[in-house]
Amino acid sequence: MLREAGDLGGMPVVVADLHSALPAVLAGLRAGREVPPVAAYVMLDGGALPAWFSRTTAGLRESGWLAGTVSTGQAFGGDLDTVTVHTGLLAARHVLGAEVAVVTQGPGNLGTGTRWGFSGVACGEAVNAAAVLGGRPVASLRISEADARQRHHGVSHHSLTAYGQVALARADVVVPVLGGEFGARVAAQARGLAPRHNLVSVATGGLADALAASPVPLSTMGRGLDADRAYFLAAAAAGRHAAALLR
Repeated sequence: MLREAGDLGGMPVVVADLHSALPAVLAGLRAGREVPPVAAYVMLDGGALPAWFSRTTAGLRESGWLAGTVSTGQAFGGDLDTVTVHTGLLAARHVLGAEVAVVTQGPGNLGTGTRWGFSGVACGEAVNAAAVLGGRPVASLRISEADARQRHHGVSHHSLTAYGQVALARADVVVPVLGGEFGARVAAQARGLAPRHNLVSVATGGLADALAASPVPLSTMGRGLDADRAYFLAAAAAGRHAAALLR
């Protein structure tokens, strides 16, 4: 099948920096839908390499939120193993029958505190791969109101670098409507990506309930939903936009 496969047929591909975004993206994808779309996880080889290390992925698979996991590159142990992100996306679409793919690294994250020295740079390359294959790249912003590190407060520099400089293909960058001073800051930071990408404002009403219904615990950098609500809402908003593209 993959010998002949070369196109994603417009499949939405949600790209996120951290593994912790995966259940939140899926919560947004499923929110308000009686028949949720078939979703597959395409695992990049940043963070942990064995797919079975992720309790999150196992729980999402057992609950039916995921059709399967495709490990790519040096990662291994998914339902399917592939050599590149490109073949990983094609396998998700044509072998697992996914209607939407979610691309993140494995559990964990490597960062050096420098502009280019972090594993999330791969998000920009994933956007390029999705576009080259005829998919619809959807960029999920890494946002935090609780992170004490200035480079990650508001829109993380990881997202600004990966989408603003590494991603050469055009993507829908989802900007969650958060309101207040913090929401205004996020919107202003995201505007820097506008020349290269489509900025899409997505309402977050109802997404908190969808996130609370996650079959696996929500946690990013040791913070749960109540401690860093903006982070999870941003990822869920990306899932909501991907669902809208299907319609």
